Amino acid sequence: MGGARDVGWVAAGLVLAAGACYCFYRLTRGRRRGVPGLRLRPSRSAEDLTNGSYDEILNAEQLQKLLYLLESTEDPVIIERALVTLGNNAAFSVNQVTIRELGGIPIIGSKINNPNQSIKEKALNALNNLSVNVENQIKIKVYVSQVCEDVFSGPLNSAVQLAGLRLLTNMTVTNDHQHMLSSYITDLFHLLLTGNGSTKVQVLKLLLNLSENPAMTDGLLGAKVDSSFLSLYDGHVAKEILLRVLTLFQNITTCLEKEGRLAIQPTFTEGSLFYLLYGEECAQKMRALVYHHDADVKEKVTMIPKF
Repeated sequence: MGGARDVGWVAAGLVLAAGACYCFYRLTRGRRRGVPGLRLRPSRSAEDLTNGSYDEILNAEQLQKLLYLLESTEDPVIIERALVTLGNNAAFSVNQVTIRELGGIPIIGSKINNPNQSIKEKALNALNNLSVNVENQIKIKVYVSQVCEDVFSGPLNSAVQLAGLRLLTNMTVTNDHQHMLSSYITDLFHLLLTGNGSTKVQVLKLLLNLSENPAMTDGLLGAKVDSSFLSLYDGHVAKEILLRVLTLFQNITTCLEKEGRLAIQPTFTEGSLFYLLYGEECAQKMRALVYHHDADVKEKVTMIPKF
């Protein structure tokens, strides 16, 4: 009788000890290396990492699992979830580096060719977050031409189009890769005139990046642009658009002034942006905007060297 009781106590002790060891294992597995006190969820399968909350910062091991899953699965639901998780984690500078070092950029980049528009959008969003890192841009630039083709041939004002424009805008913040868009400038102006408000604003952000670079001035001024472009300088145009088209004019004029070309008649063909910006119709609109009801608009007009 006593022997049986002793055996029972020993068994119970072993269970408690095992439980304590497991708890200790879970705690130590969940602690991020090198960051005392910061705990991550325990190691889980790659599929688990695509479920539930996407706002947790993953470590290198977890990111590697996701990249392997993204590369190996054909399930569109899992692909999309993995891209969302990777994209959200790519918003953190440390993971922008980690994902690149794990070879993740080509894996994510391959998904922009997916026929599923939602997957394409999520891949573009992930690349957009990764492109904030200048070193990542060197690897992402190989997708610029494909992104341009998708932006200009895809559905107007679509989520994919806006995601592509955001990526191109990030890729042109510096002058390093702006030349890759030289053959698409006319397309950008066409999209500016046909897109809705959100599309117009995003195209203008991209054009403003290009307009700050003197090396892009001739390409901008020589672009074939429909005369309806001048309607963007009407006083009733939304302020967020009007201020940007005025800044576009200001940047281009400043570049010409620095090069001493304002006093020289450049050789641009009729129907180009040059003829629109420096023609009499635009001059009349600028003179009218001097009396605009908004102080920011009036100030912006006076900052354009010609006016």
